[in-house]
Amino acid sequence: MASRDTGRNTRKEASTGETGPDTAGLGARRAAMQAVAALIGQERPPALDDALAQAIRAAALAPADAGLARAIAVATFRRYGLIRAALAARLERGLPAAKPQLTALLATATAQLLDLAVPDHAAVDLAVRLAKGDTRTAHLAGLVNAVLRRIARERDAILAADADALAVNTPDWLARRWVAAYGPERAAAIARAHLAGAAIDLTPLRDTADWAERLGAVTLPTGSLRLPENGPAIPDLPGFQEGAWWVQDAAAALPARLLAPQPGTRVLDLCAAPGGKTLQLAATGAQVTAVDRSAPRLERLRENVARLGFAVEIVVADALTLEPRDHDAVLLDAPCSATGTIRRHPDVAWTKVEADIGRLAALQARLLDHAAGLVRPGGLLVYCTCSLEPEEGEAQIAAFLARDSRFTRVPVRPEEVGGAAALIDGNGDLRTLPCHLAEVPNARGGLDGFFASRLRRAD
Repeated sequence: MASRDTGRNTRKEASTGETGPDTAGLGARRAAMQAVAALIGQERPPALDDALAQAIRAAALAPADAGLARAIAVATFRRYGLIRAALAARLERGLPAAKPQLTALLATATAQLLDLAVPDHAAVDLAVRLAKGDTRTAHLAGLVNAVLRRIARERDAILAADADALAVNTPDWLARRWVAAYGPERAAAIARAHLAGAAIDLTPLRDTADWAERLGAVTLPTGSLRLPENGPAIPDLPGFQEGAWWVQDAAAALPARLLAPQPGTRVLDLCAAPGGKTLQLAATGAQVTAVDRSAPRLERLRENVARLGFAVEIVVADALTLEPRDHDAVLLDAPCSATGTIRRHPDVAWTKVEADIGRLAALQARLLDHAAGLVRPGGLLVYCTCSLEPEEGEAQIAAFLARDSRFTRVPVRPEEVGGAAALIDGNGDLRTLPCHLAEVPNARGGLDGFFASRLRRAD
C-alpha cells in the first residue's frame, strides 16, 4: 500500500507499483492521469475522489497501484499552481488549454518529479510510454520527454519558488478573499498549511487515552486522536471492526459537540452524509434522525451505524421538503464550497469558481430558514460549513439573526473546544483554520477550516 499522503515539502516515499519489467506502475500513472484530466477545464468537474475511484475501478488496479495513483493525483493538485507555472515556462507556446489529456500527462509526471520519491527515469519514461499509447498525444512523445527531463534537471530551482504558497499554489480569487477575510499573514499561513497536507484524525467512542496509546496516536486538545504517518490501512487498525472509533477530522468533530444532547434527546441531523456527526450524536444516547438527499452517500453511514451498533433513523430526503416538527436540537451541516477541506482535497481550490460562493450561500440561507422551523421552542440549532468563506459562515448567521428574531446566539465556551480559545471568534462562534493547532507537539498541526454557530430558539 502506498504511504498516506502528507503533502510535505520534501519528496515523499511512494510505492513504485511495479508489476514487472514492462509494466512498472504504468496502470497507476494512467489512472492518475485520467482522473486529473477529468477535472481540467470542465465547467462542472467531478470531485477528484470520484474521478479516481472510477479510473481505479476501470483499470482493476491492485491496492498498491491504487495507492500510487491516488498519491500522484493528490500531489498534482497540491502544487498545481507551481506545476502549471513550471510547465508553461518550459513550453514554447505554454500549456495548451484545448488539450487536457496532455496537460494531465505532463502535470502528473511533474508531480512525481517534484513531490514523490519516484526515480526520475521512471516518472519520465512511463510518461513517454503513456503519451505514445494515446492517439491524442502520440505525436508529442518527444516533447513530453524533453520537457520532463528539463523539469528533473531544474527541480531545485522550481521548488525554490514554492516558498510563497499563497501566491504560487492558491488561485488568485481565493488568495484575494482570504487576505480580505483574515489578513495577509494568516492567509499565507493557511496556504502553507494546505501544502503540508492533512493527517488522519479519529473520534473515539470512549477511552480516549487508552486508544491513543494502542494506536500510537497524539491526543489533540479538542479530544480527537491524530494518527502517525505511514501507518497500516484504516481497516487493519485495532478497534476498527468493533467500532471503537471512526475517521473524522478534528474540526469536523466539533459542531456536533456543541449540541451536547442528553440521552433521549430528539436530534435531527440535516445533510448528514457521510455521517461522522451522526455517529457522535448517536453515541450520546440521543434519538437521532439523519437526513440526506443522496442515497449512495448514506450507504457509508448505514455501514458505520451497523458496525457501531447504534440505532439511527436514516431518511433519504431533501431537507427543504421536511414537514415542520418539534425537535429538541437540529444540526445543519450545509452544502458549501468546501474550501476548508483543501488540506485533504486540494482539487477543491482548482475546481471551484468564485460564483459558486454566492450560489451556495443562497441555498444555505434557504436551508437555515427551513431548519429553524424544525426546532421546538427552547431548542438548539447548530449551523456549520466546512468553508473558509465568510458568506458561508459569519455573514450567513448575521443575516439569519437579522431576519428571524426567535433565535439568539449561544456563544461557544473555550472548555467546549479543549481550552483552544483561538478557535472561537469575537461573536462566540466556532471558526477553525487550517493553520490552527500548529503548536501541538508531534501532531503535525492543522485542522480543516470550519465555521459553526449555536443558536437557541426562544421559549
